[in-house]
Amino acid sequence: MKLAHTLMLTAVALTASVFAEPPKIYTIPLKDIDGKDTSLNAYAGKVVLAVNVASHCGNTSQYEGLQSLFEKNKEKGLVVVGFPCNDFGKQEPGSDAEVKTFCTTKYNVTFPMMSKVHVKGAEQHPLYKELTTALPGDVKWNFGKFLIGRDGKVLARFEPGLSPDDEKLTKAIADALAAK
Repeated sequence: MKLAHTLMLTAVALTASVFAEPPKIYTIPLKDIDGKDTSLNAYAGKVVLAVNVASHCGNTSQYEGLQSLFEKNKEKGLVVVGFPCNDFGKQEPGSDAEVKTFCTTKYNVTFPMMSKVHVKGAEQHPLYKELTTALPGDVKWNFGKFLIGRDGKVLARFEPGLSPDDEKLTKAIADALAAK
C-alpha cells in the first residue's frame, strides 16, 4: 500500500512539473542577430549570462573574456548571450549585420547574439524589465551582466567594469553550474 501511495504521489508531482508554466524569463520574445524569432527558452536548463554589449566602448575588449568563459564552460551548461545596445553614448550605432561582422571577425565570438535592444528608458526591452525587476536598479553602462540559473531565476548581477575573468563572476558561474 505504501508503495502504491508513493508511486501515485510521484506521478502527481511529475505531471505537475510537466504542465507547470515555464519561468516568465523564458517566454519573453526575442530576435537573434539574424532577425529570427527566439527566446531564452532555447537555453532552458542551462545557466545564462546575459550581457548588454557595444562595439565602440571602453569595455568592448570584454568580448574576448566572454568568449573565453563561454568556451571553457559551454560543455558544463553555460551560455553567454550578447544583447547589443546603443543606449550608452551611442556606442553601438551599427546594424545587426555590422555588429555580427564586428564580433565574429574582431573577437571570434561564437556565443549567441541577439538583435539590438534597449536596456533602459521608455523603450526598455521586456527582458531587461524582467531582469531589473528581479534585481532592481538601472543598467549602468555597456557590459552589465545578469546571471540566470538553470531554473530561469535571476541569480546575480555584475556591473560593467567587472571583467569576465573576475573571481566574483567565475565563482558565481561555477556555483550556478554546480546547482541542479
